[in-house]
Amino acid sequence: MSVQVLAAKMAEVELKDVPGKELTPESPLTPKTDDKGIVENEPKATSATTPTMEPIVKTGDTSPGFLTPNTKMPQASAMKRTDPQQNGGEAFVNRDGTVAEAPRLKKIQFADQKQEFNKRPTKIGRRSLSRSISQSSTDSYGSAASYTDSSDDETSPRDKQQKNSKGNGDFCIKNIKQADFGRREIEIAEQEMPALMALRKRAQGEKPLAGAKVVGCTHITAQTAVLMETLTALGAQCRWAACNIYSTQNEVAAALAEGGFSVFAWKGESEDDFWWCIDRCVNLEGWQPNMLCPLFQILDDGGDLTHWIYKKYPNMFKKIKGIVEESVTGVHRLYQLSKAGKLCVPAMNVNDSVTKQKFDNLYCCRESILDGLKRTTDVMFGGKQVVVCGYGEVGKGCCAALKAMGSIVYVTEIDPICALQACMDGFRLVKLNEVIRQVDIVITCTGNKNVVVREYLDRMKNGCIVCNMGHSNTEIDVASLRTPELTWERVRSQVDHVIWPDGKRIVLLAEGRLLNLSCSTVPTFVLSITATTQALALIELYNAPEGRYKQDVYLLPKKMDEYVASLHLPTFDAHLTELSDEQAKYLGLNKNGPFKPNYYRY
Repeated sequence: MSVQVLAAKMAEVELKDVPGKELTPESPLTPKTDDKGIVENEPKATSATTPTMEPIVKTGDTSPGFLTPNTKMPQASAMKRTDPQQNGGEAFVNRDGTVAEAPRLKKIQFADQKQEFNKRPTKIGRRSLSRSISQSSTDSYGSAASYTDSSDDETSPRDKQQKNSKGNGDFCIKNIKQADFGRREIEIAEQEMPALMALRKRAQGEKPLAGAKVVGCTHITAQTAVLMETLTALGAQCRWAACNIYSTQNEVAAALAEGGFSVFAWKGESEDDFWWCIDRCVNLEGWQPNMLCPLFQILDDGGDLTHWIYKKYPNMFKKIKGIVEESVTGVHRLYQLSKAGKLCVPAMNVNDSVTKQKFDNLYCCRESILDGLKRTTDVMFGGKQVVVCGYGEVGKGCCAALKAMGSIVYVTEIDPICALQACMDGFRLVKLNEVIRQVDIVITCTGNKNVVVREYLDRMKNGCIVCNMGHSNTEIDVASLRTPELTWERVRSQVDHVIWPDGKRIVLLAEGRLLNLSCSTVPTFVLSITATTQALALIELYNAPEGRYKQDVYLLPKKMDEYVASLHLPTFDAHLTELSDEQAKYLGLNKNGPFKPNYYRY
């Protein structure tokens, strides 16, 4: 009699002797399934075709494992993958000669065991799978993310007739039903925007913007919503459009529309939609804007909110009291208009204020560059070679973050002062053509055009990631990639693979538009500083006596910068030191500020 037959018979005897153990025809070799779909007496086996699912934990199983202390694992030969229907359980002989029952293992039985990942998904399946992969990568903040999917409804918002709960339909957004989730996001943002909330409380008795009609063209996010609601609390009427076709948080736009705001924006607008939304903001019978709050967006050498009004409705400037601008690109355009004598109204340059340059541009980009890259590509930064084009405040933030994560960072720069800063910060200054073949990631943050041209794109290595942290979409020559010989493959929302005939591909993020607001989010607290600066600039221009500000571009007063900073200090439980009278006299300062001259560089 063979050893295997003897072992099997001994195992049968052992099972009969177990108290309370009833031997049935299907035991122990036939798998048993309980009412929860748990299959027992079956060896664990992984399969390449088994879908990845969250484990189901069986209630009541508190043991650290399924083996008793006296049971030993079978030899490796007994653990190879087998057909569970034929080998549901085995008996084996211990070293002391006794026969033990095979370990009772539990295996999760899925409802659909026929699903295989190597099968080509259908069109709907691809959409669902892509959505599950990129959900957290491309949508806005947590809880509402699953409700922001422009791909689920192909109907253009322009073709919809939507009204809020009060019957108002003066808006155009993706879906008004997302309002509840957007409201939650706005409430979360309010917790991180203490200065704007403080302005609301201080304005309860007075309305410094009473009568102001503000047209805004900025990123429509939860932070912008807090700003808009603050302006309304200060007495203003607001109409808003998006400055970027990918940065709108649909659920936030819905919450604003439900709250009575005239919002015209949705994620994934076409260029025609973009200008249509701006026109809807401006062109309303019986409503004349008197303040502009644009964030310039240049599309294919086009224009922005201010440019649109100049072009389509020039007579409006007769009643507009001022413009507040917060982007590098927009400020550049304002100075061009001023130099040409075409600037019709005073403009406040918020971008070059200390609170914008030293906080928003630096700290915001230092955190959001990593967030945007991680959400879209899941790239590991350690050891990656990265070139950052431009070493202004945005470039400084990007470089600092990437260096801290272990990346090898190169910098390109045209300004010798910024270049020297980069060198002394430990970065190697290069020309782009010197490193373009070897780098893994290319990041532009110059505010210029054609920084990365087709020649550089052709020479990049396979898999190189290309993205933009500057505001406009002109820094990367994306238009040169839309040629017949190149193939575009959309792998996630805002993530495209551009494939060359030889099989080489680059990873292009957000089609060359602003990475952090198109593909991820930005720190709310930092944006609180910028939004507060904007609000105070609007108040200053609107309430200034006639003649104080001429048709020129102005910087924010130093005293106002200091006030914005002081509103945010309590969050950190910070305590400022006060000058004594003697110290103030020695320095020639007012004890209450401003503490630095206008020419001081922080």
